[in-house]
Amino acid sequence: MDSSTEHGTGAAGIAGAAGICMQQPADAKALYALLAEDGDSVVRRRAARHFLEEQLDLAAGMPCDFPDDPDDASMWVAAGAARAGTQYRDYLAARRQGAPRRYFSGQAHAMHFLRGAAPTKLVDGAWLYPMLQRWRDEHLHPLITIYLEELGNGVPHKNHVLLYKKLLAAHGIAGWQRLSADHFTQGAIQLAFAHCGGDFVPELIGFNLGYEQLPLHLLITAYELNELGIDPYYFTLHVTVDNAATGHAATALQAMQGALARSTDKADFLRRLRAGMRLNELGAGTLSVIDSFDLDEEVADMLSAKAGVGANMHSDYCRVGGRTVNEWLADPGQVPAFLRQLEQQGWIRRGQAPEHSRFWRLVHGERAEMFGVFTAYEQQLLHDWICTAPDGTVLQQRVASYRAQRRSVEDDGAAGRIASQQPRALIRHRYEGDSQSWQGCELRQLEAQLASSSRNQALETLIPLMSPAQHHSPAGLMATRIFRRLHAGA
Repeated sequence: MDSSTEHGTGAAGIAGAAGICMQQPADAKALYALLAEDGDSVVRRRAARHFLEEQLDLAAGMPCDFPDDPDDASMWVAAGAARAGTQYRDYLAARRQGAPRRYFSGQAHAMHFLRGAAPTKLVDGAWLYPMLQRWRDEHLHPLITIYLEELGNGVPHKNHVLLYKKLLAAHGIAGWQRLSADHFTQGAIQLAFAHCGGDFVPELIGFNLGYEQLPLHLLITAYELNELGIDPYYFTLHVTVDNAATGHAATALQAMQGALARSTDKADFLRRLRAGMRLNELGAGTLSVIDSFDLDEEVADMLSAKAGVGANMHSDYCRVGGRTVNEWLADPGQVPAFLRQLEQQGWIRRGQAPEHSRFWRLVHGERAEMFGVFTAYEQQLLHDWICTAPDGTVLQQRVASYRAQRRSVEDDGAAGRIASQQPRALIRHRYEGDSQSWQGCELRQLEAQLASSSRNQALETLIPLMSPAQHHSPAGLMATRIFRRLHAGA
């Protein structure tokens, strides 16, 4: 985890500030770095509590459409799901009539979204972690069920965090730690609940109830990612597990109803529940991340970041606009002008197939002179930018959908079948290998400890291994499987 922040304050800095009871608003990015580390120190709990209280105050004036009468909550959930379904049906009808994609202009835009959403997706489910400590409270068991399912019930290729890590790695998407603080707000809220959610149970239940509703943007995102050749499984999984009939939306409602029935002050419980639900509106969300994409700015920013490394690394044989490449890169602020010069001199031919641009051939391909300098995501940015003429006209290049790619591979016979299984087989192989290496000492120690423990002692032993920082590790996955069996009384 990169603990640096926009303003140069790392986890140590915010920890010190928390230790003297922070008076200034917490920086979500610094707090995220602090809380993503394992452990439940006094400093972390204090910082988490301060941040949650601050965010609850910020969200207090935001609208909340949860019904005044909690008996209408079931209809509220059903109406929301029906509304999303109707809007998605209309979206599909419009696409069939030739309407363009609503969200993503191209693959680079989609990858930009995946990167922007990473701080939230990489702590998926974290807000429910403190419910494990309440495993004796039967009315909270639905929340534990949701948390275990966020963890894939201990199965690697169902664990939400591992799925998203795999998606980022498959497309060379890195550097999400350098995003602005706003991108970390939702993740910081979830991690703050993880550290002190036991003190905010009504708010946690409200946040969870709002989070688990099926939004239209999830359906459209999955559809357009598939269309652009990007595996949508992480998103389609959420469409199915969050369904209002048997999924997390229904389970979240069940948890709310059980907790409300046990509350001694129902009015206060509902007030706090709505306050927690409003937290879902803070920070950068799906639509704002998508809307923030500007291809020209992204390319310029990416190359400006590269300039510091590339300066003084080029020979003086080539001059662009009368200056050497090293001279251009000496000041990252000159990158936009450098790009214009490359266009004017024909190194880059905007609006044409990238293969026609000499600059593209320098950065893409096994024998490219700049092989390895740009990640897959950065190359996609350059690709889509070159395909876009200065007047905004985009050269349309057909991209096979992800499902079509899979079918093509599977139709290639035995070799294709083996290839189509490789991603899952790789995960399984790596997981098993990691398990076997971990088994060398820690696993045996844990097994011995569990063997000599009562059921209750074993559950308490497993809980720390299922924290947001640990649950996607081999030890955490194993702990999740055991906890699930023990908690169910198996």
